[in-house]
Amino acid sequence: MKFQIVGFTLGMLIGIVGLAELVPALIDGMHHHPNAHVFLINAIVCLFFGGGLIITNYSFEKKMSVREAFLLTTLSWGFLAFFAALPLYMSDLDIKFVDAYFEATSGITTTGSTVLYGLDQMSHGVLFWRSMIQWIGGIGIIAFAIVFLPFLRVGGMQLFQTESSDRSDKIMPRSGSVVSAVFKVYCGLTIVCMGTYYALGMSWFDAVNHAMTTVSTAGFSTHDKSFGFFENPALHYSASFFMFASALPFVLFIKFFVRGNFAFWQDEQVRVLSFIVIGIVGAMTFWLWNATDYTFEYCFRHSLFNLVSIITTTGFATTDYMLWGNFAVVAALMATYIGGCAGSTAGGPKIMRIIIAAKVMNRQIKAPLYPNGIFALRYQGKTLDKGVITSTLGFLSFYVVCNVFLTIGIALTGVDFMTAISSAATAVGNVGAGVGPIVGPAGNFSLLPDGAKWLMSFAMMLGRLEILTVFVLFSSIYWRG
Repeated sequence: MKFQIVGFTLGMLIGIVGLAELVPALIDGMHHHPNAHVFLINAIVCLFFGGGLIITNYSFEKKMSVREAFLLTTLSWGFLAFFAALPLYMSDLDIKFVDAYFEATSGITTTGSTVLYGLDQMSHGVLFWRSMIQWIGGIGIIAFAIVFLPFLRVGGMQLFQTESSDRSDKIMPRSGSVVSAVFKVYCGLTIVCMGTYYALGMSWFDAVNHAMTTVSTAGFSTHDKSFGFFENPALHYSASFFMFASALPFVLFIKFFVRGNFAFWQDEQVRVLSFIVIGIVGAMTFWLWNATDYTFEYCFRHSLFNLVSIITTTGFATTDYMLWGNFAVVAALMATYIGGCAGSTAGGPKIMRIIIAAKVMNRQIKAPLYPNGIFALRYQGKTLDKGVITSTLGFLSFYVVCNVFLTIGIALTGVDFMTAISSAATAVGNVGAGVGPIVGPAGNFSLLPDGAKWLMSFAMMLGRLEILTVFVLFSSIYWRG
């Protein structure tokens, strides 16, 4: 195990966090807010620790194996959440460290669950910092670092793969070019989203913050009412579009912009995700329209926004849909277990795995009827390898088991069952808002016991790193090499 390359890269990442903290320091400084000193001090701390790791681990072989990539991926998210939490803990928020760490973990993993109240009165620096760490987490801090660390030639694609589930065909010759292209698309979507929000009535500050947390499918807002603060229907529709677009495979955007190949509908993930959204939103719209006195447009708009937000694991809300009745509660809980496409910023189990699992189930149904039949499983027109099928089912098994044990663990802290199962699902899936009066769209996670917050922080890390990346480190085989 080459620990020097791990230490060196961790130092670079912590240094990047330190440099990023200068932005909220400048914002609060312009508003003469005392939090400016907090961000400045923490920036110096990050640069000191990061610089120390860089200097002490400078001489190393610049080639990373898969083992170092797994270790670095897991450690980086843990360390970055810690350093991102420090300015929140030291600011004027007056919160416990567990709350600061929960908020930072929720941000860096793009979960969007929050323990903070009074967002409308918070300093601009704190609000911007929350949005910035979500934007960084959206692209993946590891992929983000690869863009700035091109000398990690072989480790680049390994890092990108252990952070993300994307196993798309290489459409560009070098892994560094792929990650660089993804980063450019990500920035481009953010800029377009920001301009759209501003043109539709948001202030520049709100537009920048919500664009960062929309494209990262993360969900932090600058207002306690989340997106419900904005009453312009055009903003709700535009946000729904950008949330859905950000849940699509970014490789398809690269194909479109690099090759001019509009291949979105050719992708099986995109088609299935589209049909799921149309089906759930349609059912919710007609049910709400029939059960309430709302107009059809109101029912459609709020059903579209809130369900797309849940399915893409963004976490925004325009209204408290828990008040719509049991049908809405069940639909929201089911949507929590879907997720976006592989290779996107969205969390969850991912549509690709759900498709493969459905194909396996279909084959198992046919097998007893045709004992001698051979049923090849195909995805995107190609026969699936047994290894892909096994890894997919293995991941989904881990996903279910993690949800079960986390639900039990959170319930043992004194939380009711509905809150426990919803909190576990929203944490592992990196969704954001949960279900119920405590952690629902109108609620807040601050009322959970500290033990539940620590469990959820760990669960958010598991979900963002797709579970197996973390569990590999607990294997004795890994440490024996």
